[in-house]
Amino acid sequence: MSQNKAPKNNVFYRNQNWHYPKIDQGEGIYLYDVNGKQYIDACSGSAVANIGHGNEEIAAYTEEQMKKIAFTHLSRWTVDTIEKCAAKVADWTPGDLNHVYFVSGGSEATETAIKMARQYFIERDGKGSTKWKVISKWHAFHGNTMGALSMTGIPERRSIYEPMLLDFPKIPQFYHYRNPWGCETLEETSVKAAEALEAEILKQGAEYIAAFITEPVVGAACPGIHPTKIYFEMVREICDRYDILLIVDEVMAGFGRTGKKFGIDHYGITPDIITAAKGMSCGYTPMGAAIASQKVFNRIMVEGSGQFIHGHTYAGNPLSCGIAAKVMEILERDHVVENAEVQGEYLLEKLHRLYQYPIIGDIRGKGLMIGVELVKDQQTKEPFEASQNVRGKLTVNCMEEGIVPYPGGGAVDGTHGDHILIAPPLNITKEQVDELFEGLERGIRRTLKDIG
Repeated sequence: MSQNKAPKNNVFYRNQNWHYPKIDQGEGIYLYDVNGKQYIDACSGSAVANIGHGNEEIAAYTEEQMKKIAFTHLSRWTVDTIEKCAAKVADWTPGDLNHVYFVSGGSEATETAIKMARQYFIERDGKGSTKWKVISKWHAFHGNTMGALSMTGIPERRSIYEPMLLDFPKIPQFYHYRNPWGCETLEETSVKAAEALEAEILKQGAEYIAAFITEPVVGAACPGIHPTKIYFEMVREICDRYDILLIVDEVMAGFGRTGKKFGIDHYGITPDIITAAKGMSCGYTPMGAAIASQKVFNRIMVEGSGQFIHGHTYAGNPLSCGIAAKVMEILERDHVVENAEVQGEYLLEKLHRLYQYPIIGDIRGKGLMIGVELVKDQQTKEPFEASQNVRGKLTVNCMEEGIVPYPGGGAVDGTHGDHILIAPPLNITKEQVDELFEGLERGIRRTLKDIG
C-alpha cells in the first residue's frame, strides 16, 4: 500500500513523488527557477518550445490579438487568423493535405483523425460500413484520451484503463535496436515492420480496418527510432491496396523538429491525414490540428453530408490560430528548421562519444529529436531493473548540472528499459549544443557513481 503523502499545494500534480522546482522565467533555450538557477531546456518541455522561451515578438502579437478578438466559436464564425493559419499550414504540408481541423493538443488531434477516418468510410459506403478499427504499434504514444490511448502502445500508460479501451490491434515498431526479427540492418528491420502491417490486416480482415497510424520518428515512447525510406513506401502501397487510410502522427515530429517541416518529408510519401500539435504553437498557446487530404475532405464535406460530426469548444480559437501562424512566420523567416537539421547532425555526432560510458546502449534520431537508451550491459543489451530507477537518477543528476532531459522507459517489455529524449529548442546555437552536451556528460558521470 502506498504511503500517504501530504499535498504540496492545491495543484493535482502528475507525480506526487517528484520535487517540482519552481520556474520564474525563461529566455531562449534557458529556464530560470525562483532561486536563480539556470537550466538548459534540453527537451523543450516535451518537444514543444521549439523557438525557445520568452519570445517578445510572440508576446507583443498576443497582446495585440487579444485586444482585437480572443475567442469565437467555430460553429458560427470565422476570423482572419483562422483562415490565414490554415493556409499557412497547408503551405507547409506535403501533397494535397490542404484542409486543417484545429484543436487544442495532440490527443485531440489523434482523436479527430480517427473520427475523420471512420466518417470517411461511412460517407462513402453508408452507415453499414464495417471499417472502424485502427491498427497502431507497440512502442508508440498517440495520446491519453480514450480513443488516443486505445492506439497508444505503452503498457504502463494503458494497464489500469484497459477495460475502457477499444480493442485496436497492435504491430511491432521499427525499433531496430531491439527488433524481434533478428535483423542486422535498419533496412531489413524497416521491411519486416512494414510486412507486419500487411500480416495484421490479413489477420483482422481489411473490411474492418479504417486506418493505420504511425509516427515518422518516434517520440517519448521510444525516442529517436525511425525507419529507412522503404518502410513508408511499402506502408503507403499496402494501405492503398487494402483501402485503408494512412494517418501520420506528427504531434512531436512536426513543424521542424526533425530538420524538415514535417517528419514524413524524410520519406517522400503523402499520408491521408497528419496530426500535429506541440511545435505548431511552440508552447505559447495550446494548439493542435488534424490535417486532411483532398480525398478525405471531399468525401465528407463536398461529396457527402458536408458536416463533420465532431467538435471542441476551442477548436479554431482565433487567438491560438494567430499565434500558430506567427510561429510559422518566425520559423520560416529565421531559418529555424534548417538550423534544426544542422545542429541536430552536430549534436548527434557529439552524442556518439557517449558510447564510452557503459550505460549507453543506443543513440538514434533525426534533427533535434534524439533518443539515448540506457543499459546495464552494452554487449547483451540487458536493461536495468526497474527498481533502480536509472532514468530518474539520470534526470535528477542532469538537472543538478543544469540540463533538463525527458525521461521514459518500459521499452524492453513494458516494465524494463530506461531512456531519455534530447530535444532542445530548434534555434539552439552550436555553442549552446556544446554546453548541453557537456552538462549531459557530467550528469551521466554522476549517475555512474550512483549506480556503482
